[in-house]
Amino acid sequence: MNRNLLRDLYAAGCAAVLVVAAVLVGRVLQHRDGSLHVDWPPLLASWDPHVGPGTPAAIVVAVAVVAYGPALAARLPWRPLLLTVWGAGMAWTWSLALVDGWQRGVAGQLTSRNEYVPAVDRFHDIPAALRDFDRHILIGSPDNWGAHVAGHPPGATLTFVLLDRIGLGGGGWAGTWCITVGTTAAVAVLIAVRTLTDESLARRAAPFLVLAPAAVWVGTSADGYFAAVAAWAVALLALAVRGHRPGPAGFASGLLFGLTVYLSYGLTLMAVVAGAVLLLGSRRPLGFVLAGFVVVPLLFTVLGFDWWEAYRLLVTRYHQGAGGVRPYGYWVWANLAGTVFIVGPATVAGVRRAVVRLWRRRGSPRPVSAPPDRGELRLGLLVCAALLALLVADLSGMSKAETERIWLPFAVWLLPACALVTGARGWLAGQAVLALLVNHLLLTGW
Repeated sequence: MNRNLLRDLYAAGCAAVLVVAAVLVGRVLQHRDGSLHVDWPPLLASWDPHVGPGTPAAIVVAVAVVAYGPALAARLPWRPLLLTVWGAGMAWTWSLALVDGWQRGVAGQLTSRNEYVPAVDRFHDIPAALRDFDRHILIGSPDNWGAHVAGHPPGATLTFVLLDRIGLGGGGWAGTWCITVGTTAAVAVLIAVRTLTDESLARRAAPFLVLAPAAVWVGTSADGYFAAVAAWAVALLALAVRGHRPGPAGFASGLLFGLTVYLSYGLTLMAVVAGAVLLLGSRRPLGFVLAGFVVVPLLFTVLGFDWWEAYRLLVTRYHQGAGGVRPYGYWVWANLAGTVFIVGPATVAGVRRAVVRLWRRRGSPRPVSAPPDRGELRLGLLVCAALLALLVADLSGMSKAETERIWLPFAVWLLPACALVTGARGWLAGQAVLALLVNHLLLTGW
């Protein structure tokens, strides 16, 4: 066994120890005083071994991707590869969601009191609802919004309002939307990786983006949809800074970044990833990006929604609820254990390699542009930027628990690090087994 592989296994082993510690310590804390507000820490889930209609399909997809994914990714033409990744990713995500059945796994996920779909009927007059949005954020305010509606800018809820307006109302269509759009994030990440690094790295990452354990939560939490919007914003920015129609691509990227911060307050941290992309290309399209970015904030402001005031009230609301009770001292490290569940052991090993490459390059006298590791260094910078954004979110204390869904937009940018590992099939199998075990042993909250 070579030294690098052994170190990869050590990293994965350390991640497993972190997970075990988070589970054991979390169970003690939750049993003692219930302060964690989750049944199976560090995840919002409960122990419930089960199988379901999606089980056979999930196993078939996993076996097929492990057996044929790396070879197909290496030889398929680029555009058919992207379509194949999206199709296989949808098959994987749908099958995992349907392990819990249609109602529990898809149609009912976004219809609880705290979710978006029940709020749709309160947006008959959209401008009036936006002007009045802030008045219903705090617990104790008249007709206060459910936790997810209050916890996000109204762009999130408006998505489901607009789906309802075109005849796609209800939980089934909402879940279908989140899966269909959410699984395109893998395509966006591959486009960005190919544009900023090189095609071989993108091809090596492709099977890992398909079999990501994150699919358990992409199907179906709205955060999977948010992750896709943010991923396409980054992908279009990558195209712009590398000279691919910089004007239109830059403007479209800015438009999506503007939408991203009106889907989730925390996704302002995607600016860290965007900064890494700008370091890897020309800054000339920045004017187009900024022009596109102001469109969505300007529109919401004209319609009467005050983002800053809403965020101020959200911080108060957060501490009024479970966020004010959950202990920071546990979640600040247990959140990272939760992240292991969504990215898997292969990503842990890949991130280790990415960090080591950047660290060694830091003291190297060779120019950054020198082959043969230029692409890997660029990939390492992109991955480390996503890791930094995730760590800032963690330290902020505004992400205590439930990060298995909340951090999906950051996690999808850690997954390409899997391109750096060796022995793809073995690591792919580990990713698939983790996702299957989580989905069949636990009843997740999303």
